[in-house]
Amino acid sequence: MQTYLVHLACALILGVLHSASFAPLEAWYLQALSLGGLYWLLQPRDQAPAVPPPWLLGLVFGLAWFGAGVSWIFISLYRYGQMPVWIAAPATFLFCLYLSLYPALFAALWSRFLARLHGSQGVAYQALLFGALWALTEWLRGTLFTGFPWLNTGYAHTVGPLRGYAPILGVYGLAWLSASLAALLALYWQARQHPAAHPRRQWYGAMMLLTGVLGLVLHWIPWTRAHESPITVRLLQGGIPQDTKFRVDRLNTSLGTYFGLIEEKPADLIALPETAFPLFWQDLPIDYQRRLQRFANAYQSHLITGIPLEEPPGYYTNSAVLFRPGASNGTVRFDARYDKHHLVPFGEFIPWGFRWFVDLMQMPLGDFGRGDPQQPPFNVAKQRIATNICYEDLFGEELRLSGRHATVLLNLSNLAWFGDTYALPQHLQISQMRALELRKPMLRATNTGMTAIIQADGQVTKKLLPFITATAEGVVQGRTGWTPYAGWGNAAFIGLLVAVFSYPFWRKRRARVG
Repeated sequence: MQTYLVHLACALILGVLHSASFAPLEAWYLQALSLGGLYWLLQPRDQAPAVPPPWLLGLVFGLAWFGAGVSWIFISLYRYGQMPVWIAAPATFLFCLYLSLYPALFAALWSRFLARLHGSQGVAYQALLFGALWALTEWLRGTLFTGFPWLNTGYAHTVGPLRGYAPILGVYGLAWLSASLAALLALYWQARQHPAAHPRRQWYGAMMLLTGVLGLVLHWIPWTRAHESPITVRLLQGGIPQDTKFRVDRLNTSLGTYFGLIEEKPADLIALPETAFPLFWQDLPIDYQRRLQRFANAYQSHLITGIPLEEPPGYYTNSAVLFRPGASNGTVRFDARYDKHHLVPFGEFIPWGFRWFVDLMQMPLGDFGRGDPQQPPFNVAKQRIATNICYEDLFGEELRLSGRHATVLLNLSNLAWFGDTYALPQHLQISQMRALELRKPMLRATNTGMTAIIQADGQVTKKLLPFITATAEGVVQGRTGWTPYAGWGNAAFIGLLVAVFSYPFWRKRRARVG
């Protein structure tokens, strides 16, 4: 029984370590310990005392990983959704439990594969298979039931040597690399304990070193090229608390805050966050609409703001609209729009059978309609701005379709729902990964954080503190061209999975032919 509990405790600790590899700590190197430790924990042991089944070890690992990393969902349910604590707490636990099913599935699959291998394959293949199964379950988590790829293993590598592979393999490819290297590290440690059984152990270290060095070299490849002249940008952060954002009696305060920030200073691009104006366009007072256009005309500024639209009547979209200079001051129609496509379950659309749950959350807006999967970028001062809203930038496979035709990426978000929690720096890290994958700058305009300017190499050059009213200003060079990931998406990652999974069959067939 003691051994059983020790294994569960180890899985718990490893899961917490894995969570610490992401923002805000950004301790990417901890994945070598967390996933390497999980590899060791899942090894079969002859004549060992009773130990937990692999799926349970994976489940506990996942509960610690997501319990430490995404439990901020409780804030949105309890504090802002006004859900009773006796419902919000179990709902948060069940959400983390659902996410934990994927590492549990991984552990179960890995143990089955390992039993079939019986040491017939080489050490390198074991490490690659470990990484392939891990990345496969990460991909499933980010795809099934609309997907929730938050804290995908690859996101930890916006810093460190593996980030150089992002423009080629994308975030799922980084998850595969990270898990494979962690398994190789565990094998190297085992080889040092039993050197006679591993005469080629020095190659384990050489493979890890070579992978890291190659990643550093790849990071210095620009992949894309400068497009036209740089533009000046101002990203506005209103710092409007969520519990007052949609209150009618605070509407003028919210509008006044953002209009005050707009009129402080002109720029080629001024971006406001998601639902910066917390009412439908047709309900925005005509004086405010005209002020937007007058400012754009007077200073040759382009304004992009988040605002819900109702067009046609009864059809709602979470949208961003563009005001260009040059229109008549009497014109109150925006020039272009982007409608959010990848909607948030419960927050923006109601899954079948869960109306009661959404009613408990007391959301201010109802079901939204979906925008087209591919929408044209906004034209701003000879740059093409690909806009996305809120957690749409979690889905790199979708974002690349619009991002590859753009020169600058722009995310508009309102994470005030989650308070001053890890959700804010974690979302910033996700945006950094999108910049790395496409090698184009990413701008983030948020209500409460993290508002930031991210350059094409993933570096954050300007960042505002959360929950303050301020503006992030800078100069951004748009970039054109496609990275390999922009062109083929997850095809390279999927190709690697197919190659790894089919290798034993190919080897068996070759042996028969020989």
